[in-house]
Amino acid sequence: MKATIWHNPRCSKSRQALALLEEAGASVTVVEYLKAPPTRDELARLYARGGIAPRDALRKDAPAVDSDAAALDLMASDPATIERPLVETEKGVVLARPPERLRDIL
Repeated sequence: MKATIWHNPRCSKSRQALALLEEAGASVTVVEYLKAPPTRDELARLYARGGIAPRDALRKDAPAVDSDAAALDLMASDPATIERPLVETEKGVVLARPPERLRDIL
């Protein structure tokens, strides 16, 4: 199985999610999203595929926004506002917080 994780190595939940993927035997592509941020279009695609409202994918300490479009604009301009980790496999996309949510797409 192939998986992509948008990862922050400083985040314990992100590290736990990566470990779960590796334990499951996934071939993992790790994207350190603070160094290589996803585009607005890529974020929109991922959230749509996962059935995740972009406003629900903002970190709790991110500035308040009034629409999903504004959330995508904010995340694209400031990737530190993206809640992590975001994981995609052939089965779907989840915001793996808590990391156990990965089981839904393994």
